[in-house]
Amino acid sequence: MTFRIALACTALALTGCQTTLTAPEAPLVAPERSFTGVVSAADPRAAQAGAQILRQGGSATDVAIAVMLALTVVEPQSSGIGGGGFFVRAGADGALETIDGRETAPSAATPAWFLAEGGEPLGYRDAVLTGLSVGVPGNLALAAEAHQRHGKLPWADLFQPAIRLAEDGWLLTERGAEFAERSKERATHDVELPFLFWDAEGNVAPVGTRITNGDLAFALGRLAEEGPDWLYEGSVAADLANYVAERTPRDEYMQFGDVTSYEAIPRDAVCGPYREYRICSMGPPSSGATTVLAMLGHLERFDIGALGASSPMAWHLFAESQRLAYADRELYLADSDYVPVPVAGLTDPAYLAARSMLIDPASRRASVEAGAPAGATQALADGDEPTENGTSHFSVVDSNGNVVSWTSTIEGAFGSGLVFSGFYLNNELTDFSFRPERDGVPVANRVEGGKRPRSSMSPTIVFDADGRSVLALGAAGGSTIPVQVAKALIGYIDWDLTAQEAIALPTLYSPGDTVTLEEGLFDPAIVAALETLGHTVQMRGLPLKANAVEYRDGRWIGAADPRSEGAAVSE
Repeated sequence: MTFRIALACTALALTGCQTTLTAPEAPLVAPERSFTGVVSAADPRAAQAGAQILRQGGSATDVAIAVMLALTVVEPQSSGIGGGGFFVRAGADGALETIDGRETAPSAATPAWFLAEGGEPLGYRDAVLTGLSVGVPGNLALAAEAHQRHGKLPWADLFQPAIRLAEDGWLLTERGAEFAERSKERATHDVELPFLFWDAEGNVAPVGTRITNGDLAFALGRLAEEGPDWLYEGSVAADLANYVAERTPRDEYMQFGDVTSYEAIPRDAVCGPYREYRICSMGPPSSGATTVLAMLGHLERFDIGALGASSPMAWHLFAESQRLAYADRELYLADSDYVPVPVAGLTDPAYLAARSMLIDPASRRASVEAGAPAGATQALADGDEPTENGTSHFSVVDSNGNVVSWTSTIEGAFGSGLVFSGFYLNNELTDFSFRPERDGVPVANRVEGGKRPRSSMSPTIVFDADGRSVLALGAAGGSTIPVQVAKALIGYIDWDLTAQEAIALPTLYSPGDTVTLEEGLFDPAIVAALETLGHTVQMRGLPLKANAVEYRDGRWIGAADPRSEGAAVSE
């Protein structure tokens, strides 16, 4: 279907003004519906892997683990066991928990990790395709922690769909071929895996080519039999550390103890209100919860529902809320085990209401600075952060009503370009600020030994006024992730859209001084209206990909982003 609203207005009649807004075409097949379990993932093969585990009686946690493993095979450019993730679960009884599986910097890392000899930051390309960019992978440790808490099926059973995909092969899709062509330098940086996507002449294989990965199948088999210790202990852990160390152009590097000491950490969820709903997501080292809650908190005083999805005013307010939220994010958000992050102050409704008063409906604010939330006790400086997109999200509900929202990543497309045991290793450490301080003032997100880099991942679960989970969603796309999630929540809550329709809404991204509109999806009148309000507007493609499950009309429904190859499957 096409999401389209058509009403006339002039660019200058801004309040209540409505115009034409067109979103991407939704999938040809409507999302699956079921009274039992549903899984939504960014690749249909991964969704089917999860559905198989549902059929076997697996819990939502079991299903999510199987999806993560299958994505390692069929979406190697985006996520998998070479990276990390964040896990948010709501039990059928309403109990909420989160697990941090974010990658860690080597213990020997210092704030000068990304500085050249002269003290200036390295060029991004000089860092990313080396061991400097690789953090200790966390997804398997996360999966093991989650399975110990909420697994129902045997650990080994969860690996079987992914092992079969790696052994028997999977068909290269148009999206996969596009990533391979666009990221060829990185994807072929390590000579061990060019066979995945390229022929003998170095050309990307035709769409529909069957691809197998025997090395990955072997690794998954060992992990199924021996558990996560196969990677985190003994000779394989030593091999992983040595492999990364050999590719690290400095005297400090990943060591055996960095791998063996890795732990996935259960953390407190960060929650806040929006209208009659309770929104819960991941706290530090993720900036997801605080940034999403900030945007929504800034908009609470406005009647966004009455303005509607076609109102330039609604998009103006959303743009200004983003600028405020991202200013706070850049200054304060980092690994809270290393720097005090004022989470309570940043999400305090009174603080957000005060920040909201900086939004002028009549014009763009000339400049935006971070606020002073309660608990901000340390002087900090803004950092820098390259933006990439190599991430995947999946949402699951099982037949008992337990819900999981998990975002998994290797950072950029094909991560560091380094391949170990058939899977790509992350370049997650480039999510740290390359510059550790400014004018002698430390940057919160600077590199430190054992620290986890700041993330934008925002796996989210929404509860209604009765405390029941009604929506689980998340997205991929680097620093656009909190905006995608907030946009979908506005569509779902303020505009009474289904999750599918809310995800399909066009995206406006405005973390700084420029408003970026998703190319080809906004009516020229909206562009003109935003420019009249003082915004500098650019149109371009954005790396967007979201997945969700929602409870509507007495049943759970899956939603997958029409921009992606995603699918929702019911069992």
